[in-house]
Amino acid sequence: MTAAIEFQHVQKNFNDNVVIPDLNLTVAQGELFVLVGTSGSGKTTSLKMINRLESTTAGKILVNGQATTTVPLRELRWQMGYVLQQIALFPTMTVAQNIAVIPEMKGTPKKEINQTIDDLLKEVGLDPTVYRDRMPDELSGGEQQRIGILRAIASHPSIVLMDEPFSALDPLSRQQLQDLVLSLHQRYNNTIVFVTHDMSEALKLGDRIGIMRQGQLLQVDTPTAIARHPVNDFVRDFFHASRAKKVYDIYVGRVGLVQGYLAKKPTVAAGKIETVDGQTTLRTAFEALATHDYLAVTEDGQIKGYLDRQLVMRYLSQHEPD
Repeated sequence: MTAAIEFQHVQKNFNDNVVIPDLNLTVAQGELFVLVGTSGSGKTTSLKMINRLESTTAGKILVNGQATTTVPLRELRWQMGYVLQQIALFPTMTVAQNIAVIPEMKGTPKKEINQTIDDLLKEVGLDPTVYRDRMPDELSGGEQQRIGILRAIASHPSIVLMDEPFSALDPLSRQQLQDLVLSLHQRYNNTIVFVTHDMSEALKLGDRIGIMRQGQLLQVDTPTAIARHPVNDFVRDFFHASRAKKVYDIYVGRVGLVQGYLAKKPTVAAGKIETVDGQTTLRTAFEALATHDYLAVTEDGQIKGYLDRQLVMRYLSQHEPD
């Protein structure tokens, strides 16, 4: 694993209050890593230390192998996109001008910037001929957040930091923007560190999840591993308090029926696919997904379709178990 971001014995104090005593964490290049925890757990402070919006008290943070304190601040932040809950688009600038801010500062040719703006707007379902010249106050909350994400990735940063970007939005907008993040991450393969208090959101988005409490990183693992093997009672309760609290009792057949199966049979070795009956619960299915990439779901002995971990997690993030 090639590291994009490394926390090495990082401590953070606010005056005499130690809020993060000893944080050690490695985020891989190309990973979508989610930090999740309750209010005051230290997740946002940890994120802000990456781009030096907050300083470290002790220890060091490496970005692409370099200690952040040795890199000029402007150069460090140019490597990163940053998306906040309150997106703070520049109110006197058009959509196109907002997206172009960082590329223009970096001296990107105007023609290339304009092409990037049009391409990005199309990618998120916004017609450039309609939206390029709109002002921020002419956009809905979800549209503003889309533009904020595009502004963060317009200069093709290797790292994108996202601090609870969807927490103020309605459920439908949240779902759509979560899907957008997954789509953009798959296309650009940048490293994303995403902060949220919502375990369901973490389960949907994260390649890996780090669960924080009172400045301590309690567990770092894949969504499946956390669901199956929570490290302590807090993690177990935090998982159960999410919309996936009754996850183990859901039938895989229901997931396929409601969420839909993969469009076609996976082209992988047979050993990568586990065959399960549609009445199998996710308690058993998670165990199978720990050692297999796909589930072949059957009904009356006939294969109905195929599921992978991403489809299962997407279902859990969008549907309240009965």
